Amino acid sequence: MAGDTVRRGRFAPSPTGLLHLGHAYAALVAAREASEGQFLLRIEDIDRDRCKTEFEAAIYEDLAWLGLEWQRPVMRQSERMEAYRAALAQLAPFSYPCRCRRGDIRAALSAPQEGALPAGPDGLIYPGTCRGRHLSKAAPDDVIRLDTARAFDALGLDRLSFRDETIMPGHDHSLTRDEFLDGIGDVILSRRGMGTSYHLAVVVDDAAQGIDIVTRGKDLFDSTWIHTLLQKLLKLPTPLYHHHRLIRDDTGKRLAKRDDARTIRHYRDEGTSPADLRRLVGF
Repeated sequence: MAGDTVRRGRFAPSPTGLLHLGHAYAALVAAREASEGQFLLRIEDIDRDRCKTEFEAAIYEDLAWLGLEWQRPVMRQSERMEAYRAALAQLAPFSYPCRCRRGDIRAALSAPQEGALPAGPDGLIYPGTCRGRHLSKAAPDDVIRLDTARAFDALGLDRLSFRDETIMPGHDHSLTRDEFLDGIGDVILSRRGMGTSYHLAVVVDDAAQGIDIVTRGKDLFDSTWIHTLLQKLLKLPTPLYHHHRLIRDDTGKRLAKRDDARTIRHYRDEGTSPADLRRLVGF
């Protein structure tokens, strides 16, 4: 952490499995980059079908074993639906309901073109099939999407920018309106059965918790553009970002929760000490 500036940071895992080495590294970085006493933990449990109480309990146990301390109480996204509904209402002028499924999107993108389909941070870039539908026409199974072009026009912006201290420190990164439209498109603000989305919830929660340093893996760099746009639309501050390296397996693949041999719990059961695990992830 540079200088004497007080920085408030967080680690925000989802309780959909046991934490692995990549989570350990991410949590350690987040705690390091926050000022003393300003490290928070947030449980991102909006996916109620996949989130389990036993995994949430394991998060607390594993992080405490690593020697981390965080402020209480812990924020849980499942308890914040009212805040997400308020944000969705604020974004209504730039939103529309979408009935398309993944197969519909793939079919629309496949014809008549050939080759690789355009993809962004959330997968295939939505072709805009439902754009123009009014929110009053939303069905229970529809997702809610952001009309990105309308959002940029309303803000009067031709580019977005944010600051990352790990890549060209001291310089703003920028993305033009057309680059956003072509490379990211109309993102989902509320998913079926959730009432929100990762992008919307993380922006609302970071502001609510007063987070001013967001640490995350480099794989989420493009998602930061989405968050920057939502922050401007919701009139929320844009924090400083820190996109750190990823912990990978022996083949160079990013770790996933299904890789049980890499979980913190596995190493604990094998007798690894917290200090040894820190060294294992290069911390």
